[in-house]
Amino acid sequence: MLVRVLGTAAGGGVPQWNCACPGCAAVRANPARRRSHAAIAVHDSATGRWHLVNVTPDVTDQVEACEALRPEPGSRRTPLAGVILTDAELDHTLGLFRLREAEEISICATAAVRAALTDGLGVQRILSPYARIVLRELPDGDPVPLEEGGSLRVRAVPVSAKRPRYANALPATGLWSVALHITDGADGRSLLYAPAVAAWSSGLAAAVAQADHVIVDGTFWDDDEPVREGIGARTATEMGHLPISGPTGTAERLSALAAGRCAYTHLNNTNPLVDPAAPQHKELAGLGLRVADDGEVIAP
Repeated sequence: MLVRVLGTAAGGGVPQWNCACPGCAAVRANPARRRSHAAIAVHDSATGRWHLVNVTPDVTDQVEACEALRPEPGSRRTPLAGVILTDAELDHTLGLFRLREAEEISICATAAVRAALTDGLGVQRILSPYARIVLRELPDGDPVPLEEGGSLRVRAVPVSAKRPRYANALPATGLWSVALHITDGADGRSLLYAPAVAAWSSGLAAAVAQADHVIVDGTFWDDDEPVREGIGARTATEMGHLPISGPTGTAERLSALAAGRCAYTHLNNTNPLVDPAAPQHKELAGLGLRVADDGEVIAP
């Protein structure tokens, strides 16, 4: 299994278009530090194809930035086999509309997320005139193959009951946000991808312990960051994101992993970790943890 990190930023990206906070201003002064919306692509060695995990507003730029994801010369034969969604948030789904030139868009998601796509975003209604839309079930707990003849299987791990704002009229029950435990049957290696974590459940802890590599929610450095930085009246936890540091943070829990097994993603523009020189990076390194980079390749 190969994993390509396509982006590592939370909603809005870094810099965010309407923000001039220190993090955004520093990235504008040094565009090489830009972070696009969080997503990954996973390669299936049995079929030679790639699966997108979340489809962001940056998806076409992310594909162009990775030669392995581009179509073959002189054709429209894309190596992209389909899409897997961790949730129905706009920063993880709006890219579906940018894939309308495809002959078929295969989307694997939980029942709650599929309902949000159809009843909330109108994905089938809007995209069906352009491409064949195939909605595939991502059940609770049972691993499913990502494609016929492939070696990759994915299992959903519940991490949050948070619905996107546009889906508040839909039933609150169901799997609204999950981590994905992806296993390669060819070599037994596995990845856990969890860009949004609201609570540290026993199921999530078990999945983290089983995975060979973990990419996890690093939206906020500490719980008070959103309030302190003036972006809202709720703490990180109240917004559905466990912070990295502090008594409710994930860093101490993840420090039990072997060094190098875990990387943070989904960084908000207020997070000090968007600055490569921030002292918080050394603090993470002391725990055997780090921040994922846009464009990096991981072999779990």
